[in-house]
Amino acid sequence: MLAANVQKLSESTREKLKPAIEKMEEFLNEYSLQALTAENGVDSGAFYKGFLSDLRHLLVFSEVSYEKLGVVIRRANFDMDFAEKALYNAYHHCINSFFYPKNECYSEDGRYAYTGQEAIRFRQTPVKPVRDIILEITKIYEELRDDLAYYESDYLTQRRMNQRHA
Repeated sequence: MLAANVQKLSESTREKLKPAIEKMEEFLNEYSLQALTAENGVDSGAFYKGFLSDLRHLLVFSEVSYEKLGVVIRRANFDMDFAEKALYNAYHHCINSFFYPKNECYSEDGRYAYTGQEAIRFRQTPVKPVRDIILEITKIYEELRDDLAYYESDYLTQRRMNQRHA
């Protein structure tokens, strides 16, 4: 990829992460495990505990990527290798954490992805704030996944090929 393209992608990725981070922080500051389980009862405790854990991990991964991309952008001389590594990490930590959460409280159902319907399916019916936060940030992470698709596999393949020829 050209340096100018990588720089623009670094900037746009950082810009997209910012509102997702803000929404997750606001949600996590407002809702506790007790508040979420109060409506659904004790049997939903494990579901919400896993959900909150996954959301905290996603928030941390997103914040780290946001900061690293900020370093990329602020450097006087654009460091292509550092930028590509930051974009690769954004894909593999943020995108994968969103679409493949460890506790599997929700998942993406690909059958709905191209129908205009919501593709996110919850393991059990969540309270409205939980559903809302995930659906709000889904669009952001879908856009990031599309933008960073190159870093899913092509980036590593290119790095390996460059190492062999070096």
